[in-house]
Amino acid sequence: MSERLPPLNSLKVFEAAARHLSLKMAARELNVTPAAVSHQVKLLEDFLGVQLFRRLNRGMELTPAARIALPQLTAGFETLARAVTAMRPLPDTGQLTISAAPSFATRWLVPRLHRFFSAHPEIDVRVSARLRRVAHGEKDNDVERATLEHWLQESDIAILYGHGGYTGYRADKLFAPTISPICSPQLLKGGPGLKRPEDLAFHTLVHDDTGVLYDGVSFWNLWLKAAGIDTIDVSRGPHFSHAVLAIEAAADSLGVVATIPLLAANELAAGRLVMPFELQVPVSSAYYAVSNNTAGQRPAVSAFRDWLLEEAAQSAKLLASG
Repeated sequence: MSERLPPLNSLKVFEAAARHLSLKMAARELNVTPAAVSHQVKLLEDFLGVQLFRRLNRGMELTPAARIALPQLTAGFETLARAVTAMRPLPDTGQLTISAAPSFATRWLVPRLHRFFSAHPEIDVRVSARLRRVAHGEKDNDVERATLEHWLQESDIAILYGHGGYTGYRADKLFAPTISPICSPQLLKGGPGLKRPEDLAFHTLVHDDTGVLYDGVSFWNLWLKAAGIDTIDVSRGPHFSHAVLAIEAAADSLGVVATIPLLAANELAAGRLVMPFELQVPVSSAYYAVSNNTAGQRPAVSAFRDWLLEEAAQSAKLLASG
């Protein structure tokens, strides 16, 4: 059973008097009379059975017990003040800060943001392209958690590629991505065809290392295994740490990349890139929109989350249809 605490008001009055070493200054801070401060301090001393102040000719000093308790009481009241602030509704300033991985921000989010601006001109949006922390012997879920906590220290909402299960946060799943080979249509003109997966042996394989970095498995290994192909050397070809770079390399006819088609949706719709095969293989990670519970209640964050989920659903539908 917890120890019975003295009255909170007596503790608060003592903390102010001990901090100022003055009953008058404590009374002024608390907007009460010095006599009221003296009365509360006496109540606390009686409750605890210990003297807290020594009265001197020109002031007062703390007893050893009071000196030990003061820093912890001050920290405790500061913690209480922060907790009360967190319980109050946040003023909605109309400003929204979004953190997202560079590839997602560049390839998917930014090309669509004009629609959010049109629907919500009163919201001032700031987008921060953020890199995930690098793991040094940490478990993947620990790295994701540390990344999320770091991003949300400076943002209202984070768009994270990961495994989910973000306990203590509001998390909405945006996409369950798939991977597939993608290339420039120019690559197929006058060169080796790509009618069967086996034909990839005659092309340069461009590597989007997102799969290796996040799930520990190469996108090419994952797709070729699903296609039933084990005769192609996946160790060859250029590697890119971000999907945006790998997709641009493919668009410039450097080779064929195994990547997330969703991140190349605009180029696929415009015919700048093509998917030579129908097979799309799901991956274990997904894209999530995550916010802490306090920021998530702001109208600006709620409006952006609703818009984001609607855009994600439309993108997934368009990709599946064509």
